[in-house]
Amino acid sequence: MTLFLGLGIGVAVGIVLSLLSNRRANRIREQRARIAERRAADAERLAELGSLTSGLAHEIKNPLSTVILNAQLVEEAIRDLEASEDETTPILRRVDALVREADRLRTILADFLRFAGRFRLDLQPTDLIREVEDVLDFFHPQANAAEVVLRPDLPTGTLMIPIDASLFKQALLNLLINAVHAMEQNPPDRPRELLVRVLEESENAAVHVIDSGPGVPEEIRERIFHPYVSGTPGGSGLGLPTARRIIEEHGGRIGLDVLPGRGSDFAIILPRSAAEDDATSSKDDEISRSNPSP
Repeated sequence: MTLFLGLGIGVAVGIVLSLLSNRRANRIREQRARIAERRAADAERLAELGSLTSGLAHEIKNPLSTVILNAQLVEEAIRDLEASEDETTPILRRVDALVREADRLRTILADFLRFAGRFRLDLQPTDLIREVEDVLDFFHPQANAAEVVLRPDLPTGTLMIPIDASLFKQALLNLLINAVHAMEQNPPDRPRELLVRVLEESENAAVHVIDSGPGVPEEIRERIFHPYVSGTPGGSGLGLPTARRIIEEHGGRIGLDVLPGRGSDFAIILPRSAAEDDATSSKDDEISRSNPSP
């Protein structure tokens, strides 16, 4: 009798546990479906907004190029006039200001189009160290022109990870340009040094861009990756948000560590396995944490 009672209780407990497990699995599937629907809706809205704003930016960009060209022609015509320097200098100064500001607006539009555009990743097994070296070789003349000492700290050998090499280079270049602009505010006695370090971890690879500038101001640290938030005078405020979008599309992230009195450390963290697998695993973990076992 006791044996049958024990078996009955065991079967009942097994049924209850199975039902609870099924209920939890159903909740996870439902939550996954809701997340997928929300992502799809958000992606559709962003795509529509991106299409509208990109079209508007193109409509502005085309006549703006005509304005710049005609201003340059006017400048040449003024220089050819038989007039005194006292008469032409003020006019040339105004025309030059017009060309500079129009060209700056064209640069802002180009940055916006890159930010608003849709990224289609072509993930391929790539040597991250080689790609970083290529970017540094390309950027070296710009660093020299800004009197910035570029210091690479790269491991020997190869570090293969799945990335879109072209988009990764764009993100890294944005961080380098941002760092150089930040160091323009350095006093004359403060060195301008830019350290680029690659670190290999078990699951991730990290690319650190460390400058010796004043550091990201505390009041904008939480918003530094938001569009049109810039810590440097004259910055478009789109370089860092674009870099973050690119890296997040890879399943990675960009971190910021402000070094008091020594500058800023922007770190690109990339998964060493396929981004889609990591994203799915991460989302499963998130769902499991939000739905603990009863």
